[in-house]
Amino acid sequence: MTGKAKPKKHTAKEIQAKVDAATTNRGGGKAGVADRTGQEKGGHAKFECPLCKITVPDVKTMQIHHESKHPKLPYDESKITNLHAVLAPVADTSKGRPGVRGSLKK
Repeated sequence: MTGKAKPKKHTAKEIQAKVDAATTNRGGGKAGVADRTGQEKGGHAKFECPLCKITVPDVKTMQIHHESKHPKLPYDESKITNLHAVLAPVADTSKGRPGVRGSLKK
């Protein structure tokens, strides 16, 4: 009569997965909206297209975007806006940054 009504134990892997899911910012909620739109610190998308205002993470992606969406216009890297330089505050460490792993409460 072994194992009929015996409750299952949680594995260390399962517990770690629950902790990871609870403490990692997945981009949802108010912090995720600010991160995706680039309101506070520029978000993950660092560069902005001067023509259509779309944001991309790096210069190479901006060049690919420009070649596919604006093929008739010449690509000029100097006109690209760096949102991290424009929107980022100097150093505000009191507030948690979106997109960074971890939680403020533990």
